[in-house]
Amino acid sequence: MNSLKFIRSLSTRSLSTISKQPIILSSNYTPYQCKNILQNETISVLGYGPQGKSQSLNLRDNNHNVILGLRPDGNSWDNALKDGWEPNTNLFKIDEAVHKGTIIKYLISDAGQIQQWSTVKHFLYPKNTLYFSHGFGIHYKNYTHIDPPHDVNIIMVSPKCSGKSVRDHFLSGEGFTSSFAIHNDIDNARELCMAIAFAIGNNYVFETTFENEVVSDLTGERCILMGMIQAAFLAQYKVLRNNGHSPLEAYHETVEEALTSLYPIIDENGMDWLYKNCSTTAQRGAIDWANVFEPKLTDMIQDCYDSVKDETEVKRLIECNEDPNYHEVLKNELDAISHQEMWQIKQEIKKLKSDSKWNGFLL
Repeated sequence: MNSLKFIRSLSTRSLSTISKQPIILSSNYTPYQCKNILQNETISVLGYGPQGKSQSLNLRDNNHNVILGLRPDGNSWDNALKDGWEPNTNLFKIDEAVHKGTIIKYLISDAGQIQQWSTVKHFLYPKNTLYFSHGFGIHYKNYTHIDPPHDVNIIMVSPKCSGKSVRDHFLSGEGFTSSFAIHNDIDNARELCMAIAFAIGNNYVFETTFENEVVSDLTGERCILMGMIQAAFLAQYKVLRNNGHSPLEAYHETVEEALTSLYPIIDENGMDWLYKNCSTTAQRGAIDWANVFEPKLTDMIQDCYDSVKDETEVKRLIECNEDPNYHEVLKNELDAISHQEMWQIKQEIKKLKSDSKWNGFLL
């Protein structure tokens, strides 16, 4: 049974005998029900980055009343035009979109939210709903100064995947998962939150708080989702290269096999299944070294978590974004990663695969 079928087979009131955290399934909020709940709402999506673009297109495809709020001189405006959004029909400047909306989806970047907040706040009206997909702006209000009025709903639906996956999985029918939170309930906030969550394509959602979402999200990004993965790949690649292994061998044993073979198996069947279905040599080594890595990594991840929790990380983010040279500094850092030999090999392998399709014979 695949994971989606498993989830759908569960009670709507408990995930399993192991985890008692309630979940809400898409079957509880059908497209018809979502349409009925949102029929009198104008959903203004501010921002056209990965989440803004995907969520707005998914809502539009589901025939909801959705408009965009963007800066006319930005790249996002041009991208929106290419996707069929029409100026003065469903594409407006940010202030006008907020004014027209009853549900304001604040999906600009964290730094952009800080910059645009005075405009957004000015056009929020009583009983509007302010929607986030990340807890950053609200939880760290002492730094962001995002302080919504008390007479608006404040809700969050936070997809547990990239913006690209939100769109791709919507189009494929695979769906995705989000956490949600109700920070302020003035008028029907929970029903509106559920309707939007399932209108954008969720299979199921689970409840959190703005604080828990942002702390777990920042920790995950810095550790196993991005930061630690890059570090682990690079560390093993360096060890192999420093000990005389070729770039191709180091790359395949570090990156290629992980991403294309083993990680998809873990996703499909779990780590225990992988252990049970590999060689005895791999089993013994993996179990032994996992027991060596785990306590060391636990201490490091705890340090990262503490840095998020005590606001060291947010101070660092705010400081960086206030530096007028930050974009150039960041570009140089990202360029340095893309020029690492390991990722240069990745691009060569990608091109090789594209040029040499397997159809029984290598062409």
